[in-house]
Parts: sequence; C-alpha cells; structure tokens
Amino acid sequence: MTEFDIRSSAFDAHRPPERELLDDCVHCGFCLPTCPTYQLWGEEMDSPRGRILLMDLAEKGEIPLAGALTDHVDACLGCMACVTACPSGVQYDRLLESVRPQIERNVERSRPDRLFRNAIFALFPYRRRLRAAALPGALYQQLRKAPIVAKLAAKLPGRLAAMESLLPPVSLRDAFATLPVITRAVGERRGRVALLTGCVQDVFFHRVNAATVRVLAAEGYDVLVPRAQQCCGALELHAGREDPALVRARRTVERFGTLPVDHVVTNVAGCGSSMKEYGHLLSDDPEWATRAQEFSAKVRDVHEVLAAGEPRAVRHPVRARVAYHDACHLGHAQQVREQPRAVLRSIPEVQLVDLPEAALCCGSAGIYNMIAPEAASELGVRKAENVRSVEPDVIVTANPGCLLQIGKHLGVDIPLLHPVQLLDASIRGVAVPRT
Repeated sequence: MTEFDIRSSAFDAHRPPERELLDDCVHCGFCLPTCPTYQLWGEEMDSPRGRILLMDLAEKGEIPLAGALTDHVDACLGCMACVTACPSGVQYDRLLESVRPQIERNVERSRPDRLFRNAIFALFPYRRRLRAAALPGALYQQLRKAPIVAKLAAKLPGRLAAMESLLPPVSLRDAFATLPVITRAVGERRGRVALLTGCVQDVFFHRVNAATVRVLAAEGYDVLVPRAQQCCGALELHAGREDPALVRARRTVERFGTLPVDHVVTNVAGCGSSMKEYGHLLSDDPEWATRAQEFSAKVRDVHEVLAAGEPRAVRHPVRARVAYHDACHLGHAQQVREQPRAVLRSIPEVQLVDLPEAALCCGSAGIYNMIAPEAASELGVRKAENVRSVEPDVIVTANPGCLLQIGKHLGVDIPLLHPVQLLDASIRGVAVPRT
C-alpha cells in the first residue's frame, strides 16, 4: 500500500482547492480555443480542464503534488481567458489561486529553479532595489550598443537571455522621480482618488504614473500619492508565494484604507486584479477581513474612473490608427474591456482597432516570460504577428509586462504606450510620445 492509497488528499489543510469548484467543470472544451498553452501544444493536460482533472486527482489522493500536477500548473500562464470563455462559470482563477501556494509550500524545486525564482522576488517587489539596479541597467544599455557586448548578450542561456531581452528602457531621471503628494483637480472637483504607483511601474514606467496624475486632475479629480507605499503583492500572489503576498496586502490596506478618498486607483492590470481580491484573500483573517473587503470595494482601474463620467478636459485630435491589446488581468480577471476603449474613443480622430486573437495572452503573465521563456516567446511572436497585421501607428495596453513583451517581439519602431499616455498627449495637445 502506498502513501497515496491511504491519504484523502495530496493537498495540505490550508486552503486546498474546494471540491465544489472542482466539480463545476463538466469538461466541455469551450476553454480550449482560448488557452495559450493548449493552443501551443495541443496537450490535454495543458488545458484548463486537464489541469482541473489533475487537481481533482490530487484532491482525491490519487496523485502527488510533485510530478505531473506541478509541471502542468507551472506551465499555466494564469491569464484567465478560460474563466471568460467558460459557459458553466468554472472558477479556474480560484482553483489556481489555491493550488499554486500548495505547490510552493510542499514541492521541492531544483536548486537552479529555486535560486532563479528567489532572485526575481528579491528584486522586483522592492522599489529601492529596482532604483539601485537602474544605475547599472542604464550603463549596460549604453554598452550593449557595442557589437562585442551585443554578441556576448546573444550567448546568454535561456532564462538569463529572457531577462536581458526584457530590460525596459532605463531613464535615471524617471527612475528617481517622485510625484507630488497631492495634485489638485483642474476646475470643479468631481472626486478624490489615491494612486498606487507600483514597483516596476514607478521606477521604469514613471511617465505612465505622471500621465495618470495629469489626466485624472484634468478630469476633475484631486489625486493623492501617499508616501511610503509599497508593493501590493500581485507578483508574488500570482506565483503562489502566498505568505509574503498577504503581508504586502495588509500593508497596502493599512496605507490606503484610512485615506479620505472615493477610490484607490491603479494603472497596472496585475496590481488591480490582486487588490480587488484582498477581501477574498484575507477573508479568514478576523483582524483584516472587514478592512480588506472595504478596501477592495474602493479599488478601480484608472479606465473605470475615467469612463464613469462625461469627459471634461478638451481633447485635441490624434490622427492615428491605434491598436488596443487587452491585458489579461484587466480584460479577463477584472472584466474591464469596454472602459479603456471608451477612453480611447474620446480622443478625436483616433481610429481604434482590435487585434486578431484578442483573447490570447501575449506571453508576459507576471514572471512567466522569465521562467518559461520558450513558451512565452512563441506567444510573443504570435501576438506580434497579430499586431503587425492591423498596421497600427500606435499600440496601447494597460500593463507594463505586456508593453515589454510585445515590444520585444514586434521588431518595428512603433510607439508602445499605456492608454492614459495617449489621452494625456491629446489633452495637452502635444506629440504622441514614443514610449
């Protein structure tokens, strides 16, 4: 008799996948066309229903966590396109959210894999460390223009090569810039919001935060940017690192929860999807459950705020064919699809176009394009081909990872922007920025 003959479940007792959620899947197959990994490999166990079957077997104690379950769950991007496609309302997001921490707690990874993942999480959630890394990053980007350095970079092994190729354009001025604690509304005030500035977003995409503050103020909102805010925990949460993610969630609730604001605004799809889930994630913590629920109820993506009222600031024409890419954690996880399009359509003379296979992930997916570079590259190439097919003048998407991933594979010199940057340029009547 083996260990799994006598165990009721391979999962430990802390938040295992719920039997009711596992039983919701009727294995109909509507998820298959939207699942990136199934589209790549045609492998049943790399589809949502296949992964749910593995979770079911593990819950029954018929297979261990290590092995097939871990391999196929690790291969999942967590894009949640299957949640959108499922006619039965299967909550694959909840299932994945419960299984990944189980794997992180109970499955021993290889030493190289463990060290690589630890290195990622020792850097990216920390703004000060990112700023320190910006200094050699800026120098490296200058050196990389030299043929010998570019040749050496081309010889880096898989995961290191992926990280090197995804290094965003480094501006030391932006990396160390700060926003005013309060920016007053232009004209009559229609509300007050607080902005989560983020980690990677604030250091490497500070210009997006600056544009967000200007746009919200122009549209009649006082904008608070609290000092001492930290990482919201999204990157760790999506990778199954539950304990540090929940520590960051509590800190975020503590920092923003008492502010006298109508909404807590984020301009990063991944951050917003996690912050809206704090109420669920902390529901079994008596001290934080109510506070987290109240906080999550206030969280809005910036496009939700901007689309909620009639445009107030004058828009100048932007004569451009603009391709909009739905970031997965905005479109699928938050179900925020029409609002960004409405914001873009408010700009005179913009010709807005959707991409073929719009529901298919670009391959960024948090840390996925660093830990699974081959699969991510295949998806990135496919997304880039779809982008080129609509011949845009500008590409916009609401997630920094998507911007980097698409830019890496596009191979043409087209501006890649957050939608608020395009709106900001229209309101100010200035040229569309390049990045």
